[in-house]
Amino acid sequence: MRFQSGGAVDPASGFEGVQRARIYGKEEIMSMIDYKRLTGLGKVLEESVQAGQIAGGNLCVLHRGQEVYYAESGYGDIANRRKIARDSIFRLYSMTKPVTSAAVMLLMERGIVDLLDPVSKYIPTFADMKVAAPEGDVAVNRQVTVKDCLSMTSGLAYNCDPDPASRDAALVYDELDQRLYSDNPMTTMEAARKLGQGRLAFQPGESWRYGTSADILGAVVEAASGARFGEFLNREFFEPLCMKDTGFGLDAPKRDRLTKVYEATADGLAEYHGNHLGICNHMDTDIRFESGGAGLVSTIVDYGHFAQMLMNNGTYQGREYLAPSTVAYMTGCRLYPHQQSMMAGWESLAGYSYSNLMRVMTEPSLAVINGSQGEYGWDGWLGPYFANMPDIDTTFLMMVQLRDAGTFTLTRKLRNVLATAII
Repeated sequence: MRFQSGGAVDPASGFEGVQRARIYGKEEIMSMIDYKRLTGLGKVLEESVQAGQIAGGNLCVLHRGQEVYYAESGYGDIANRRKIARDSIFRLYSMTKPVTSAAVMLLMERGIVDLLDPVSKYIPTFADMKVAAPEGDVAVNRQVTVKDCLSMTSGLAYNCDPDPASRDAALVYDELDQRLYSDNPMTTMEAARKLGQGRLAFQPGESWRYGTSADILGAVVEAASGARFGEFLNREFFEPLCMKDTGFGLDAPKRDRLTKVYEATADGLAEYHGNHLGICNHMDTDIRFESGGAGLVSTIVDYGHFAQMLMNNGTYQGREYLAPSTVAYMTGCRLYPHQQSMMAGWESLAGYSYSNLMRVMTEPSLAVINGSQGEYGWDGWLGPYFANMPDIDTTFLMMVQLRDAGTFTLTRKLRNVLATAII
């Protein structure tokens, strides 16, 4: 394991390993960084590797725009003894979603997209959708909007449940997988059109369900901007933010830095080689389906640039990417009460609401981590995770590659340690 810290002794505090910094906002407050406690993050990460819970990973803490702690442990490729490093490349899966949200926000602030636009304006198959109701398929009461997709209140489902809407989505993802290495791979827009031909799980706006909405928004961005989704993201975010290892595809010279995916088995961790949600596991083919919900690969350094842009109210290193009012809207929205109630079964999201493709903490007392009011972020299927905590001007990032992880035990342990280190 390797870790780095900017720790120092603060003579004013008389406590070794604590550094004070002033944060200026509406009110002046004091923040203290306890570097001794920050090192606990690396210890917890190392323990997880040694216990065989993960193959490897890295994490980073940014405070007031500066890196105050970094740790890495284990392997990105156990068989070839390739260790995790700062430039290790990870599959983000659903941590792609906040980037997709930022793209929609940019089109919104430019007056190109209206959040109440029906999705059918951009993807015609959404014009005559049906809802799979107990009495049979019924017509939608109103069309799915861009806003519905941003808040996961569209009725669109993922492919992992037995209900009709999920089965319809499964047909699309099965075809995506079958055509992945063919001469005719499915594109972003084709996938969105096919998803628009499936059924919804409920009437638009009636409830909340995590589903394919972000993939639809990727196609909306394409139609509204006139560029491929990946090209739009490269031009507007990745290139100017110096996110040089972030994208939907991976050039051959970079594949040695792509971490392997692992899954827990009765005999310990084993490599997982399957594709998931239309995403190519090995990133060794021409990627045509640029999934707004799951498709990006990145490094902890690159994603830190994106997270800091949001933390800085849309500005990074002197360039504005989003207006401050846009970032405030993106990170401050909530679900309606009748929608919020449907999140109750997702225990790891207790205390959070959801909007613009991210969790937003609204009730810290209900949460299962020691979090803070107004923090926001998201995670991914393989365990990568980020959180921005504006009240303490802190960003936490973690990258791992464990199948079916999401926000898991390690994530919560690390967040709880972090809460004791920045006061």
